[in-house]
Amino acid sequence: MKHYILILSLIVTTAYTAMAQDRVVLAQAHENTEAKLKARTGLRAEDRAHGELNAQLQSTNIEMVEVQGGTFLMGSKEPTDDASPVHTVRLNTFHLGKYEVTQGQWRAVMHKNSAHFIHCDNCPVENVSWNEIQEFIKKLNEQTGQHYRLPTEAEWEYAAKGGNKSQHYKYSGSDDLDAVSWNAMNSNNKPHPVGQKKANELGIYDMTGNVWEWCSDWFDANYYRNTAYENPKGPNSGKAKVLRGGAWGFKAPYCTTSYRSLITPDYQSSLFGFRLARD
Repeated sequence: MKHYILILSLIVTTAYTAMAQDRVVLAQAHENTEAKLKARTGLRAEDRAHGELNAQLQSTNIEMVEVQGGTFLMGSKEPTDDASPVHTVRLNTFHLGKYEVTQGQWRAVMHKNSAHFIHCDNCPVENVSWNEIQEFIKKLNEQTGQHYRLPTEAEWEYAAKGGNKSQHYKYSGSDDLDAVSWNAMNSNNKPHPVGQKKANELGIYDMTGNVWEWCSDWFDANYYRNTAYENPKGPNSGKAKVLRGGAWGFKAPYCTTSYRSLITPDYQSSLFGFRLARD
């Protein structure tokens, strides 16, 4: 349970200091001024593309990336890590969200914004528990006729490592943490709009940093010693759910593609968000 205690202590020391309402108001005012200037001068091609992305990230249109199935080595070689031992896993083809679910998308489904850092529709929704996400997914599936779900831990790690296009980076898409993530060293103590950093080998953004991402699996420190070879879905029960990827308040050791964290499914934090999967 060492990671559970660590993440709680870090939440206490980082989440409250991250709240800077005056800075948020100033940033919003700056964005409004820029928008007015662009309206006067006319939108350039890149501005129109950005606007289209904004509209998409504020709707129930979840852009997905097809992740071709394959076999990979899951876990870490670090003997003291809960992500050991390294073991071989085979996965079927699945789809994973190109971006973390945004505040705009959450509000489009739930008719409220649950985030701690508001005024940023294209930022990942955070401050949502695993349990609340299940209600979001239920409503989203009813609205869209799709079958969205949270990724399994194995699916998450396979995609973070680049799937069958993996270059075996330490982080998702690079060995340079800042190139692919918002983390404790560059985030200014807050999450940022999705898709601003470099994508990984599959064209998926922010799998390292920005917010920890909930997975469907229950956590068991010994599960890797007994995991299924094909399409593992984690233990049948447990007390905590798996979180992956690190977040804006965490340093490099917690942001690797194999690092595992955990917390109870009813817990909320401005460090926790998610992305969707489907078959």
